Amino acid sequence: MLWTVLVWVVALAVSVLAGAPVTQGVLRAASRPGRPGRPGRRAVDPAALPVPPPPATGTIGAEAVEALRGGTWIGLLERFAITGCLLAGYPSGIAFVVAIKGLGRYPELREHPVASERFVVGTLASMTWAALVGVIADAVLGALR
Repeated sequence: MLWTVLVWVVALAVSVLAGAPVTQGVLRAASRPGRPGRPGRRAVDPAALPVPPPPATGTIGAEAVEALRGGTWIGLLERFAITGCLLAGYPSGIAFVVAIKGLGRYPELREHPVASERFVVGTLASMTWAALVGVIADAVLGALR
């Protein structure tokens, strides 16, 4: 019983606390201009591609961050809920987390369409981390039984 509680506490802490830097790192990587070249392919000059100008109010990244304020707290709660659902043996509860987050963010995403890419990338990174921690912790619990 003590080991079960310890695994739960450690898994939830790792999911919630370590998930923030993981998600931020993925968002930074996704927002870098350009893409790394692929071997054997000729690089395309980004200046030669037709790209619409950024909004006059500032950069797309800054607008997305402002539109999606509160994302840190939402991410913490999202990772806690996803890892908790997996540890509790209720993986279908993850659908509720996804639905609540999507419905809660819908008005902001509709008003600021440039924020949708940041929302999707951040959500997938956060949820993937939480699920990975939950699956590993569940495997540890299974080995302890």
